[in-house]
Amino acid sequence: MIPKSNLNDSLELVDEVETSRTYKILIGDSKGYIEGLGALKQAIYKVLSTERYEYPIYSFNYGIDIESLIGKDYDYVRIELKRRIEECLLEDERINSVNNFSFEREEDVLKCTFEVESIYGNIILNKEVEF
Repeated sequence: MIPKSNLNDSLELVDEVETSRTYKILIGDSKGYIEGLGALKQAIYKVLSTERYEYPIYSFNYGIDIESLIGKDYDYVRIELKRRIEECLLEDERINSVNNFSFEREEDVLKCTFEVESIYGNIILNKEVEF
């Protein structure tokens, strides 16, 4: 005999947005929390400062592969840097798009400026790469 249940079989799935609240990172001081756009800026800084595939604690989808650009041609580095920044930042579901890239070369350093459109608003950021 199969037991009968009064449970309703119609379940409703609800997508929840994860909180962006995190510890605030300050050099030499780590007091407090940060949320929203500030937390996203911090997450972007962290992901762009972490070499991809380097640390076993992170998945292969976390970080950016910069070391392989060392010694490459300027035009290649410029094109690849744009692609790699977009690829690593778009892993974060809070980010809608990455665009308006501009590049400035100073000897062996490429300075990249770009805009991140997120659910919290837009941010203009920089990333420098030695090649």
